[in-house]
Amino acid sequence: MFKFAPLQSDFSRKFLREHTLYYNIPDSLVLIDKEGLYFRSDAALRVARRLGGLWPLLYTFMVVPWRVRDKVYDIIAHNRYKWFGRRDDCMVPGPEDKERFLE
Repeated sequence: MFKFAPLQSDFSRKFLREHTLYYNIPDSLVLIDKEGLYFRSDAALRVARRLGGLWPLLYTFMVVPWRVRDKVYDIIAHNRYKWFGRRDDCMVPGPEDKERFLE
């Protein structure tokens, strides 16, 4: 359902430079789909809408003004390692997952 690319990759930099003024965003979530280009809380909630389980219920927060949602997004992003932990090593995708990465 999703493909991934680091924001610092050549692919991402080139794509974002061509499609928006916001190409220098090293610490954010970006979603590109057929409906448009989304950042931060807009991107996170649109991703949640497409996941299974109860995740799509989070999409109801789209009624909250984006400035408020983005503040909450920033708080979660700033504290994510403290709340959810951090791995000492990066995940290296196996051959079966390689097609999910754009670069």
